Amino acid sequence: MGTYNILIVEDDKEIRDGIEIFLKSQNYNVYKAADGVEGLAVMEEREIHLAIVDIMMPRMDGVTMTMKLREKYDFPVIMLSAKSEETDKVIGLNIGADDYVTKPFTSLELMARVNSQLRRYTRFQNRTGAVPQNEKVYVVGGIELNEETVEVLVDGNPVKMTPTEFKILALLMRTPGRVYSAEEIYERVWNEKAVNTDTIMVHVRNIRDKIEINPKEPKYLKVVWGVGYKIEKQS
Repeated sequence: MGTYNILIVEDDKEIRDGIEIFLKSQNYNVYKAADGVEGLAVMEEREIHLAIVDIMMPRMDGVTMTMKLREKYDFPVIMLSAKSEETDKVIGLNIGADDYVTKPFTSLELMARVNSQLRRYTRFQNRTGAVPQNEKVYVVGGIELNEETVEVLVDGNPVKMTPTEFKILALLMRTPGRVYSAEEIYERVWNEKAVNTDTIMVHVRNIRDKIEINPKEPKYLKVVWGVGYKIEKQS
């Protein structure tokens, strides 16, 4: 894939232009929008590979916009928020955002997140387009995960997962019964040192909602308190 197209959706012109300067210095193509309505319009016109989306915006906020774009697109979304409140972060990640940056942030911090998300997304894309050869299929109870076609079936029904959710579930399903700490999951999925593992908890909750009949009493994805997470072996 050549140059990436990145969309900045931010109502504050200074922040929008500031991010554009950083991104262009890294040779990314940049598109800008001042709110969610404009942002969705840009997606209709252009192929976007990653969106940086502010949560608080007039007309249509970042949360609503991300929910709408997730109906059609699976590229990574990094949310920006002026507040460091957990509720914002959880809302953002629950509706399909992949990462979260709190203002004020440094250009280096944002670029690291952008580069990391794009690396993972391209690998995921290459996967999806691959011709299945000796398909890697993992089955645990009623869950079937196919690494070649990037599909998850629960009791025979396809379940839509974000690239991050898929990678976490694949990691756990390869070795049922093995407990992975949040740090280990982060480092294996993101391929970088764990800085903030709060996102893992939210992704696990989202995976549970999709694969468990009763997410409050999970049969498959178990928490081992104080240690980490595992996929329970099924007899």
